[in-house]
Amino acid sequence: IGGVSVSPNGKSIVYPVTFFDKEKDRRFTDLYVQNIREGKARRITHTSANESSPVWTPDGRHIAYISEGQLYEITPDGANVRAVTKVKGGIRGFLYAPDMTKILLLKEVKLEKDVQDLHPDLPKATGRLIGSQFYRHWDHWVETYTHPFIVDYHPGIVISSPGKDIMEGEKWESPVRPFGGVEQLTWTKDSKSIIYTSRKKEGIEYARSTNSDLYKYDLINGKTQNLTEGMMGYDNNPVISPNGKLLAWGSMERDGYEADKIRIFIMELATGRKKDYSMNFDQNAEGIVWGNDTTLYFISDHKATDEIYRLDLNSGKIKKVTEGIHNYTSVQVADNGLLIATKQSMSRPTEIFRVDPETGNDTEISFVNKNLLSQLTMGKVEKHWVNTSDKKEMLTWIILPPHFDPNKKYPALLFCEGGPQSTVSQFWSYRWNFQMMAAKGYVVVAPNRRGLPGFGKEWLEQISGDYSGQNIKDYLSAIDYAAKLSYVAPESLGCVGASYGGYSVYYLAGHHEKRFKAFIAHDGMFDLNAQYYETEEMWFVDWDLGGAPWDKNNRTAQRSYANSPDKFVDKWDTPILVIHGQEDFRIDASQGMSAFNAARMRGIPAEYLYFPDENHWVLKCQNGILWQRTFFAWLDKWLKKNQ
Repeated sequence: IGGVSVSPNGKSIVYPVTFFDKEKDRRFTDLYVQNIREGKARRITHTSANESSPVWTPDGRHIAYISEGQLYEITPDGANVRAVTKVKGGIRGFLYAPDMTKILLLKEVKLEKDVQDLHPDLPKATGRLIGSQFYRHWDHWVETYTHPFIVDYHPGIVISSPGKDIMEGEKWESPVRPFGGVEQLTWTKDSKSIIYTSRKKEGIEYARSTNSDLYKYDLINGKTQNLTEGMMGYDNNPVISPNGKLLAWGSMERDGYEADKIRIFIMELATGRKKDYSMNFDQNAEGIVWGNDTTLYFISDHKATDEIYRLDLNSGKIKKVTEGIHNYTSVQVADNGLLIATKQSMSRPTEIFRVDPETGNDTEISFVNKNLLSQLTMGKVEKHWVNTSDKKEMLTWIILPPHFDPNKKYPALLFCEGGPQSTVSQFWSYRWNFQMMAAKGYVVVAPNRRGLPGFGKEWLEQISGDYSGQNIKDYLSAIDYAAKLSYVAPESLGCVGASYGGYSVYYLAGHHEKRFKAFIAHDGMFDLNAQYYETEEMWFVDWDLGGAPWDKNNRTAQRSYANSPDKFVDKWDTPILVIHGQEDFRIDASQGMSAFNAARMRGIPAEYLYFPDENHWVLKCQNGILWQRTFFAWLDKWLKKNQ
């Protein structure tokens, strides 16, 4: 299930559902409409194309969506499909003005000259001439910039030109790379202004900064105003109050720190006065939506579950609405104040729920995965509190195999989280799926080690500049605790992880003191010195590693590089599977190749699963299946020898 859109009258929802076709190695996405009180969902699109990003038009008469790069409208009964745009090059996103006289279109703009522009007599030349620091990002080369365009809208008339570029000539983008979408822009209620998110820096300054700002563009006079000037961290995801007077958004305080606390800021648009409503709230606030003119709802992680919270502006108080072993991933307000939310857990993929905002009780209404789930037996998910080496308590999830037999001995896997500041909450993953691991006969140990949100600022920030410190000791505390459980075979322990989790695997390979019998590292950092020079987002390594390798007087940085996993390859003694994607520009594929080569040169059993067409994740259908088969074949080979 993808993003849910609630109709203007609050009575119906539209959402996309994605299916995968193994033989065709692709996904198919269709749209579904459903009354939130009663009635089954009905499919309103069923084509060979993919329909995405569905939202209701402001008048509630149509559902708008993107298909094959163009904007379409369809009536809620699935009839009367009509094209809204036929814009050359297609669009990335859209937002209707509240009065429906205009549409904001997101479109790629080419502002840099390529080699064909410079040398028109060389049309087949494939080289790139690079003169800027920020020349590639995440999984693509930076050759265009996403800009918002404003165009007049007349129902039934096809738009062939994107209209006016409100950032014309500016070599930065809105929304902000790599994951920003239309949630980073909004119309004011009077349809006279656009508020958008942008990081207006170039080259090395762009690569070293997380300082995005909110800008207000006035359609009448064409002027742009920076609403958050002087606020140095991420400012994004603006939402306007129902009466149009207040602007709320998520804000981080510090530049260069991607995992800073996400605060709730609210501005009076008429005066520009701003207030931080989460000064005494030591948690993140994500997915902010207005309930009414004095109430906000949002999602926040607390002790490894993501719950719905409510902020009352009059009192300034924040109250938790829901409680349980789950993750809410989004929330919206529907008819009569009811909430529509998406929820998942380690045992259930995302479904849509109707939530009572007073009691927190929820009722599932989508049931997309019901038939599949009815055929499966899930393992029990347990919450354990583990004593750490520095005498603190660490929440650790332990997932048991289905049909668990307490008299048996099971091999166990230590899961090392990435991020590094990503919570080990009740997430559902189609690749790092704990229930799949448990179903293969493994006990899964997933600790919320130091450096994760949901347990306060001190717990979160220990890891910055200290990758090899207390957080690594926390991993060892968790697996040592698990190894003593009566149903765990201590001689059959594995260690797996991706990204920072991959770094953790590489580091533990040189420090585990023979605890583990197998390792798997996916897209991990192996050589931190090379990582500093190879990655594209320099603010990440500047903050997390403490600075540059050449800064010999920087103790934090020098400690980081001294504790790079490649420094301890001489102590490697355990079979390792390395996985990496060529299109991962955050952690270059050379990191995985180097780690694999190091293991082989040391005479250690190793395999390298290389994907030439995947980025920091594995997204293609058959590649995902190959990933799972290789993952479990490796673990079974080394951890089930005596079974």
